[in-house]
Amino acid sequence: MKIAVLGTGEVGRRLGSKLVSLGHEVILGSRSADHAGATAWAAEHQAAHGTFADAASGAELVVNATGGLVSLAALQAAGAENLEGKVLVDVSNALDFSQGMPPKVVTPEGGSMAEQIQRTFPGARVVKTLNTMTNTVMVDPGRVPGEHVVFVCGDDDEAKAVVTGLLRSFGWPDERILDLGDLTGARATELLLPLWLRLMGTFGTAEFNFAVPKA
Repeated sequence: MKIAVLGTGEVGRRLGSKLVSLGHEVILGSRSADHAGATAWAAEHQAAHGTFADAASGAELVVNATGGLVSLAALQAAGAENLEGKVLVDVSNALDFSQGMPPKVVTPEGGSMAEQIQRTFPGARVVKTLNTMTNTVMVDPGRVPGEHVVFVCGDDDEAKAVVTGLLRSFGWPDERILDLGDLTGARATELLLPLWLRLMGTFGTAEFNFAVPKA
């Protein structure tokens, strides 16, 4: 697929690298087309780089890997017309580090960042996933032993099926992909972040994940 990854931070670059390795045509989107780090990454990975709008316009699928506090602005820069009808994978978390650690988790209007994105861009097909783990585990679940899981939720079943296919290609087996139903499920997964951050401090590493044993 032609996939736009919006965001040039560690998460965006990690996801972009994995997608390139799987044979997808990736364009990394940033605020400006002359972002030196993104340009260097694109050259190294035989990918492309451009503005958010450049990336989204020709893509079949869009990944929002920007920080949650700036996601709406980034997606507005990408252009609603460039998101219309497309699967939009949201991996963002709205974390406010302005007062240091631990950050505050921002819950827009008592809901979730994913729901706010869906309301703002009703033509997009938003699916929330991968936001409850560090980026290395996102693309290589075998780094963590055991039957840990990845959550997915969204209002469009066909869009979720597309995203589930991508998760499988990342190495997530079907039995460890937990569908939480509609997009309100993102309220729960985004609110896992305070626990995740506390565990990271306790363990001294980010390479862990949540398992959900069931009787």
